[in-house]
Amino acid sequence: MLKDSAIPAPPAFYREPLSVGTLRLGSRFNLAPLAGYTNLPFRLSVRELGGVGLCTTDLVNARAIVQGVAKTMELLATDLAERPLFVQIFGANVHEMTIAAKWLVERNLADGIDINMGCPVRKVVKTGGGSSMTCDTSGATVELVRKVVEAVPVPVSVKMRLGWDSDNLTAPFFAREFEKVGVAAVTIHGRTRAQGFSGDVNHEGIRRVVEAVEKIPIFGNGDVRTISDAARMIEETGCHGIAIGRGALADPWIFRQFNNWVHTGNPGPRGTYAERMAFMRLHVRRLVEWKGNEKYGCIQFRKIATWYTRALRLPKRVQQRLVLLSELREFEEIIAPFADGPAPEGWSEYDAQQARVAVPAGPISHW
Repeated sequence: MLKDSAIPAPPAFYREPLSVGTLRLGSRFNLAPLAGYTNLPFRLSVRELGGVGLCTTDLVNARAIVQGVAKTMELLATDLAERPLFVQIFGANVHEMTIAAKWLVERNLADGIDINMGCPVRKVVKTGGGSSMTCDTSGATVELVRKVVEAVPVPVSVKMRLGWDSDNLTAPFFAREFEKVGVAAVTIHGRTRAQGFSGDVNHEGIRRVVEAVEKIPIFGNGDVRTISDAARMIEETGCHGIAIGRGALADPWIFRQFNNWVHTGNPGPRGTYAERMAFMRLHVRRLVEWKGNEKYGCIQFRKIATWYTRALRLPKRVQQRLVLLSELREFEEIIAPFADGPAPEGWSEYDAQQARVAVPAGPISHW
């Protein structure tokens, strides 16, 4: 735990309740969608630690929902224990987007719909979806969003970037227009599509989005991993809440800490070594259960194995074996020498917070 002198004072208005449309949130700190990572096993496990206001699924192709693609149905798996939950859809076809939104709500798979306007990946952008939608200020993008809002009885939110590049910062325009057509909230990632995941988050750009709307909440997003990061985001942008992606992968306790900080001024402890080990165990087993296949669940775990080994300071040889994992038996064998023993010499609860977790740009990215 940080020393008291190092903890910034929490903003007073963050203690007040916050709603997205008719949905009252338990906290102002949301789990941001992180394609390939924030699936049901991770969302459910983080929920159980406490402090999460709202979870959002990986981005899902609206056309694939309409067509009933099996792999897409897997992404839509949910559990009542993780609610409230928004499903994030992407696409540029009004008919497909509205039909997909209706389908999700009719089957009680979503408490709200989130429209993706932030994904920078080429295969999404080239279809006219994702961050390419921030380029069209002619009215088509706003009309698509309006149609989705009118199609469903639940709140609709939008997650977007500041714009295509530094010369086209269109997010304030869109936030203002979206509020007019009934959007309940906006999450704004403080980078442009041209930036990808490089460079600094533009807090001034996020502030302009906050100032562009009258009533709806704006959630700031980008590079929030510590209490100090959160305090700076709030102070410099005036955002009504924060959406956290990679910071949650590095430290799943981050939501509980942030919520404690807001209400008591003290974030409380991070996960201990033993708790982190237990969380990793739970995560891999839930991945297997979700996939319905031991090998495929273990393969899914491979991409996050390096984060766990870094946070736990496990030897390089452990990381090298976990990224090739195929069986639960093998997983238990690999971690057995470390699972029930003391933390490595020099390990502290600061380690995971200070780690900078890199998410590869490409098909799997943080929107």
